[in-house]
Amino acid sequence: MGKLFGTDGIRGEANLYPMTPEIAFGVGRAIAHVFKKENHRAVVIIGKDTRLSGYMLESSLEAGITSMGGYSYLVGVMPTPGIAFVTQSMRADAGVVISASHNPFQDNGLKIFGGDGYKLTDEQEDTIEDLILNGKLKDLLPTAQDIGRAFRLEGVNGRYIVFVKNTFPRSLSMEGMKIVLDTANGATYRVAPDTFNELGANVDVIHKTPNGTNINDQCGSQHTERLKARVLETGASIGLAFDGDGDRLIAVDEKGREITGDQILVICANILKKDGKLKNDLLVSTVMSNLGLTVACKKYGFKHHASKVGDRYVLEDMKRLGSVIGGEEAGHMIFLRHHTTGDGIIAALQLVAAMIREGKPLSELAQMMDIFPQKLINVDVARKPDINTIPRLVEVIRQVEAELRDEGRVLVRYSGTQNMCRVMVEGPTDSVTEKFCRQIADVVKAELG
Repeated sequence: MGKLFGTDGIRGEANLYPMTPEIAFGVGRAIAHVFKKENHRAVVIIGKDTRLSGYMLESSLEAGITSMGGYSYLVGVMPTPGIAFVTQSMRADAGVVISASHNPFQDNGLKIFGGDGYKLTDEQEDTIEDLILNGKLKDLLPTAQDIGRAFRLEGVNGRYIVFVKNTFPRSLSMEGMKIVLDTANGATYRVAPDTFNELGANVDVIHKTPNGTNINDQCGSQHTERLKARVLETGASIGLAFDGDGDRLIAVDEKGREITGDQILVICANILKKDGKLKNDLLVSTVMSNLGLTVACKKYGFKHHASKVGDRYVLEDMKRLGSVIGGEEAGHMIFLRHHTTGDGIIAALQLVAAMIREGKPLSELAQMMDIFPQKLINVDVARKPDINTIPRLVEVIRQVEAELRDEGRVLVRYSGTQNMCRVMVEGPTDSVTEKFCRQIADVVKAELG
């Protein structure tokens, strides 16, 4: 058996290793063991997105937890950040989200939070992995009288809605504002519309009827074409697209143009700076962020730190460097003054608040950051050797970097959750950027495809 945990929990195709009922059962047992204390059974919150395979994995997790003497609390469909909130709010010992985020419906995953609402450390993941893969759990089982119980937890959506609403300034109002939401047929399909309706917005919702197989299907944060069209059709002020588990946000301005996570981060960081709340005058993003973000940070007088790719690494650097805002170009945004993890709804509320505060349309606020031409090509690969060990690939990257000089950059990295290599090039013009990116991607495909 191979390693279980990737950069964001455990993920893979449902009913194939590692996303099998057997592994989910083992994860449940391991969590219940790791988080129990003397004279205290582990209390674990279980939530999921709308994928068909969620039922299968939910039952397995619940069985694993109770078989190890723990208590399972099932909340049903809820965004990933909602589970982090409920886990912390209920003083539970851990929370598990059954979701593969923005991936297609046939994939699924397990994301685990500790009782503090933060994702597990590498050491905690290693302990859980060791217990499962090395067959240590069977010797730790309690006797029949100490088996745990499972409960359905009602009313948590309302708790979460109140929590996210409280991140929107009470001095501001969305009254009458036209907003289009794309809930990706995923975990936000109930809570996001309720949140914006309760704050007074005039809400239009698309992709709000999950059927188990249509999550992220040509909708949500990765496919904004229909959202753009609906914004223009309805004359809305803004369109907001979430991903399947609700921890990402991509916005569309009133002119039907997509606004990236980088642009949203700059807009929101600038508001925090104006309010004297941008701790250490620092914004954290990843190495995948557009060069324009770094330029904008200098322009508006705050510092920028680039972390490794992955929201967990952004969060680690935020905590280490004392930053309260960070995120990824793809839409993961963390507002540490409000939550312990990326939350698409909270990010959306901060962006709308910035528009109201500044009295400017989103198209104008988006101009705070100039976007350098960027091309990203995802290449499916059969293996993932160290890129520096592939001479032909090293050479083509060196050649492109030499030609770009200080007018662009190259980033080639593997996906942490899929068998894919991401080739990203930024350059002075669209044509140059496209040419160099395809040149590198062709070598990746030839060497690793």
